Amino acid sequence: MAIKVSGERLFTLQTKDSSYQMYADEKDVLLHTYYGRRIDGENLAELIVRGDVGFSGNPPQAQGDRSYSLDCLPQELPSSGVGDYREDCIRLRHADGSTAADFRFESYEVLPGSYRIPGMPALYDNEKEKGETLVISMREAASSIVVRLYYGVFEEENVITRAVRVENRGKEPVYLDKCLSCCLDYSFGELELMTFVGRHAMERTVERNPVGHTKLEIGSIRGASSHQYNPAAILCSPGTTEDWGDCWGMCLVYSGNFIFSAQQDQRGLIRAVMGIHPTQFCFCLKEGEAFDAPQVILSHSGQGLARLSHQYHRILREHMCRGKYRDVKRPVLINNWEATYFDFDQEKLLAIAEKAAGLGIEMLVLDDGWFGKRNDDNSGLGDWFVNEKKLGGSLQQLGEKIHQMGMKFGLWFEPEMISEDSDLYREHPDWAFQIPGRQPNRSRNQLVLDMSRQEVREYLLERMTNILSKAPIDYVKWDMNRSVCDIYSHGGYSAGEVYHRHILGVYDLLERLLERFPHLLLEGCSGGGGRFDAAMLYYSPQIWCSDNTDAVNRLSIQYGTSFFYPVSAVGSHVSAVPNHQTGRSVPFRTRGHVALAGSFGYELDLNRVTQEEQEQVKEQIAQFHEYYELTHTGSYYRLSEPAGRLCAWAFVDERKDRALVTLVMTSAEGNPAPVHLKVKGLDPDRQYRCSLSGAVRSGRTWMNGGLTLPWTPGEYESLLILFEGMEVR
Repeated sequence: MAIKVSGERLFTLQTKDSSYQMYADEKDVLLHTYYGRRIDGENLAELIVRGDVGFSGNPPQAQGDRSYSLDCLPQELPSSGVGDYREDCIRLRHADGSTAADFRFESYEVLPGSYRIPGMPALYDNEKEKGETLVISMREAASSIVVRLYYGVFEEENVITRAVRVENRGKEPVYLDKCLSCCLDYSFGELELMTFVGRHAMERTVERNPVGHTKLEIGSIRGASSHQYNPAAILCSPGTTEDWGDCWGMCLVYSGNFIFSAQQDQRGLIRAVMGIHPTQFCFCLKEGEAFDAPQVILSHSGQGLARLSHQYHRILREHMCRGKYRDVKRPVLINNWEATYFDFDQEKLLAIAEKAAGLGIEMLVLDDGWFGKRNDDNSGLGDWFVNEKKLGGSLQQLGEKIHQMGMKFGLWFEPEMISEDSDLYREHPDWAFQIPGRQPNRSRNQLVLDMSRQEVREYLLERMTNILSKAPIDYVKWDMNRSVCDIYSHGGYSAGEVYHRHILGVYDLLERLLERFPHLLLEGCSGGGGRFDAAMLYYSPQIWCSDNTDAVNRLSIQYGTSFFYPVSAVGSHVSAVPNHQTGRSVPFRTRGHVALAGSFGYELDLNRVTQEEQEQVKEQIAQFHEYYELTHTGSYYRLSEPAGRLCAWAFVDERKDRALVTLVMTSAEGNPAPVHLKVKGLDPDRQYRCSLSGAVRSGRTWMNGGLTLPWTPGEYESLLILFEGMEVR
């Protein structure tokens, strides 16, 4: 059993390589005792040494014992307003105006299978592995509020999940001002924090800082998980590398406002919390009502960062992604955006499709500009009616012509937005977020639709259904191109509820659309990587990684993305040079090698590339198909950081039969030193042939001795090296 309960008070969650333990003490405080490398389940409560700490008060249950203070104990659900002065997880406002929240252990139950969260994504059981669930009920000391803590265990995947449900079992309404999903208290040792930060077109850059008494905090109040801070973080022992050290991941399954913080307290304990951002959050719970917080996916590795990443890649790929394209090979696509922008007609599109089909590309995606009055980004959003005049015919006719070429057909939508210059806005201005009496903040002259309103979602579902059912459409790119503000719902919800209800509305529309069109391949997008989170993978098995298609910048973006998210989820394309975002020119071959570390495609006008480059397109597509199982289901290894002289990574298949190493030179030097590289992930006792030299050596030798290139590649040049395992005789 993955969940072991001893004496009705000690709970030990066991995965293959890790253990998580908590203990309800004699005062019914649920203490966190351990999370790390696997133990045998003995009670580790004795590791918590209490002392009389000045200015840390004692709860009434302590009965004069000055060594017992909530302010010093490691807890699963920190209290609020009753003597723990550190970061809390739940804040309440009671009918009498008081704000205390003091939760004590009441009961537990162990359930088979993984738990679900109403209206939100969560990890699910698949045909290979079913989870197990522990539910612990905690009652507030002086009210009728009950919190149910959910712990899910995926034993083989080394994953433990956390979620919270707050229930009002009393007669009086209670306001929930804060509800975080997870708290981890580390009683001993120093830790470092890795976060993934950035901006539009430069997402998920790795930052690493020691955790001290100054609080480290990231988050988003933009209405989306954001380009600026990804809702995932790693705590690790100082000096932890790819292959050595203890590290703990926390990944929030949520696409809206979030917060993560870590801080060391006065006695050296480090508390890390994660969940919905409390800014502009306030839910009124009436009698019998409940609030469900999103899931946090926890994982521990005692063997460094690479192992931690592998665990997240597997769990997200196999227990979060759903639908046909979780397992079916993704088509190689070409998107018309950087080839035409808004300036296209049927003739241009068919010319791109014809050229693409001849080179082996499998799908044409028609991006922005096919609907309403939409010849730039200042108008038309919300008017989801096909502009047949611009297209020179119906969308059905265009789709059928593309299908006749042997290609699939995809379409861009931005359902969550509305242009002020649109028929929809003129008819329903109250459907957009804007505060009465105030001018709204504008971005691209568009506002945000209030997705908390049922009628808004019904309109969007009807329009998208009408379009998708009348044309042969195989793929939808779902975009979202501005941050949310000016929160005010004309649908009647209070401002403190709207951000969360808005995200629940997005999830509801996505779910219902996919129920109607289960064959669709949905690709998420938010100005590229502004909503690249675990929750969106529940609906879209791939996400456009960044609007920045520059191959050199993509090295950093895709490197940071790889710590949590599988390569199969990364939308990555070959684009034109000079690059439209940076002006940099990178060899066509290198652009292909970088894009190969993702779900592959093109973002250029193939009618303008040279004959030599067209031959490289054929070669790149052949490589995508040849190495698909390696790149999309294999283990991914970061062989270097992107900031150095070279950036290298490797894929190793599950059976360790093959490994594919990609190397990109990021700078040129005079009188260059030799380029040396060590491989990872091979079977040490098996012989492998290297495609670069033909040499055959053991996996142990390739990993420890490595290889030196017989020449030094120039700046931005790249190389693929295949290691093939020899048959075992």
